[in-house]
Amino acid sequence: MSSPASTSSAPPAADPPSAGGTGARPGVVLLLSAGATFIAFLDTTVVNVAFPDLAAGFPGDRVSDLSWVVSSYAVLFAALLTPAGRIADAFGRKKLFLSSLAGFTVASALCACAPDLPWLITARALQGATAAGMIPAALGLLLATTPPQRLPAAIGAWGAAGSMATAAGPALGGVLVDAFGWRAVFLINVPVGAALVLAGIRDLPEFTGAQRRLPDPLGTLTVTAGIALLVLGLTKGSDWGWTGAATVATVAGGAALIAVALVRSTRHAAPAVETALFRNRTFAVASAAAAFTGAALFGWLLSSPLFLTTVWHYSVLKAGFAVTPGALTSAIAAVAVGKRARPHQLPAVVAVSMAAFAAMDVWAYLDLGTDTRFLTLWLPMGLVGGAAFGAALTALSTAAARSLPPRQFASGVGMTTTARQLGGSLGIAATASVIAAHGIAGPQAYRDVFAVCGALAVVAALVGLAMARTLAKES
Repeated sequence: MSSPASTSSAPPAADPPSAGGTGARPGVVLLLSAGATFIAFLDTTVVNVAFPDLAAGFPGDRVSDLSWVVSSYAVLFAALLTPAGRIADAFGRKKLFLSSLAGFTVASALCACAPDLPWLITARALQGATAAGMIPAALGLLLATTPPQRLPAAIGAWGAAGSMATAAGPALGGVLVDAFGWRAVFLINVPVGAALVLAGIRDLPEFTGAQRRLPDPLGTLTVTAGIALLVLGLTKGSDWGWTGAATVATVAGGAALIAVALVRSTRHAAPAVETALFRNRTFAVASAAAAFTGAALFGWLLSSPLFLTTVWHYSVLKAGFAVTPGALTSAIAAVAVGKRARPHQLPAVVAVSMAAFAAMDVWAYLDLGTDTRFLTLWLPMGLVGGAAFGAALTALSTAAARSLPPRQFASGVGMTTTARQLGGSLGIAATASVIAAHGIAGPQAYRDVFAVCGALAVVAALVGLAMARTLAKES
């Protein structure tokens, strides 16, 4: 497989650890990386089911204002992933991982004790910013400490943590809100985060890049602002109106800033974005597939609990349990792909998985209605959908990681995860627009949402086939 500088079919060798990091245990690093990734991705969806309880807790605030509890996290998380990866590679993955994890833990405590909505929104923004630092540093540490022969299995386990957390968010959120109220969805992160920080201080090795040079500050600010504006416009477009001045200005402004940052990065000695990575065709195609996969996935994750609660009239708790089987199959599929799939099989895994996801969406479009059919319709759909995206995301992460040199692990992870989150924002925007056009209480809106998700999944499958051709040319 090609890298920005060379072509090789073998996975990249690990970085040598710093003096204090020798003797690192890959299993411990995997546990810490997966744990931090789980709580970071959990918080992308766990809050969704807490909305009714949040509205009751802040009766004087509008629903449109409450939506910033979700949006503030999503915007900062997506915007800071790319620069966080660059900083981790340059200054130390352990340092960024532990400081971000500690910040995330503190931000979670601030969310749990929020006395008013502005406080909560600000703390959620801090959560998103610190989560963005955790993800690339976590996988960068994992990739650098894992022997090459165990790398696919490690990525599979790491991917299982992220995909299961994303899918399990509604279920866990429903249990916590039903038992303890909305503050519990944030409070649960505090003991978990504290335990991970203490273990990380003791057990994690340190890895630093060859050049401890700060990525271009102006370029970093520009790309961060651009991604933030783009995600903000996509997230809030259904509230502001897609042709409204605010939506057009934020989306166009964000795209322009990203373009400026990319051009600047091609000319800078310490670029904010490692644009050279996109000359690696495997990495570029995997990132594109991640964007379309994220769009299909996030649209499905947003619409599923809404359908169950508004059309089938499930309680929040019951709806959470109804989507749990998909979370389990996503984790099982992720681990299986990590352990069993060979490098040349990864594009086929993506293509077949997303084709299955599209078939599930077609089934939903044809059969979903007001009649409650959990065992004969919803359960098999959830099992197929969960397995499909768990397998696809793990295959994409593995393909992207294996194409990179060790010094660029965290940068690459940040960029591919940014692509997934940008795609997810597009999927959420499309879902919100379709539901707004039909009304939230009828089944037709959700049938159309699943049709859109199916179309996005087909595109992801086709990009997976393109990745197969890329690998064949590089072999």
